[in-house]
Amino acid sequence: MSRVLAQPALTVIAGPTGAGKTELAVALAERLGAEIVSADSQAVYRHFDLGTAKPEPAQLARVPHHLVSVVEPTEPFSAARWVALADAAIADIAARRRPVLVVGGTGLYIRALLHGLTDTPPDPEVRRALEEEARRLGPEAMHRRLAEVDPAAAARLPVADVLRVVRALEIHATTGAPPSELRAAHAFRAARYAARIHFLDPPREELEQRLESRTRRMFERGLLKETAKLVDRGFRESAPMRSVGYRQALAVLDGELTPDQAERETFLESRRYAKRQRTWFRREPGTRFVPPPYAEVWEEAGLSAPTLGRSR
Repeated sequence: MSRVLAQPALTVIAGPTGAGKTELAVALAERLGAEIVSADSQAVYRHFDLGTAKPEPAQLARVPHHLVSVVEPTEPFSAARWVALADAAIADIAARRRPVLVVGGTGLYIRALLHGLTDTPPDPEVRRALEEEARRLGPEAMHRRLAEVDPAAAARLPVADVLRVVRALEIHATTGAPPSELRAAHAFRAARYAARIHFLDPPREELEQRLESRTRRMFERGLLKETAKLVDRGFRESAPMRSVGYRQALAVLDGELTPDQAERETFLESRRYAKRQRTWFRREPGTRFVPPPYAEVWEEAGLSAPTLGRSR
């Protein structure tokens, strides 16, 4: 996965959840005649719409999007598969001589696309043993174990993200090295694509206002109803149901939270996630942090920035 792909050059629009990536990218893509490759680990799943903040149908109609709603919720999915799909999409777009915008906040996907994946193949036997321990001991115990062997990785991963905690413990068990050290070395590999990473970086107070507004709209537009329908369709145990918003909505359906409590917890978890995204991209070489109104992104594309409306 580390071979260098000489062309095409990519424009990457990253940033924390709620920073306005979608609206900016769609407006920019329209002006450039570009197509968008989504780098969002939750937007890949079909049927999960409100809680993943996918582009609106009108936005999807304005600009071609790739890697949005491409797999079933119960289908296994990984960063390696996403890179394979992204490579194919980028090659297809480039063959039609159109610019490529890679847009999203999943740092692992963007790093894997630009630098390849770490050379740590999965060990099914070790993975099964760790997953069994996680079921028996619970996520808190597994997270504490990770903190003992790799405090940096534990600080980056939330307790509830059992999948990535288990993967980090698997890497440590099979290599003897802290995953965070392997990741740091990996970030300086030769790039697979020439790329410029723009990280949209609103001030903290502004981002919190955006997140509060977006969370409110999410619940007002029917997140609880959508979650109930997804449960009825058999997706209760699927990977996207563990994401922010759906996890809280499921707690309401189970009688563990009130709707107001779920909305508040979704906002707080989104805020914590946004902080982790910012920390991740601080470590990505060559990332340009761009404050609102993001005029530098337009200027680098040789365009003047329009006045944008409310961000997603």
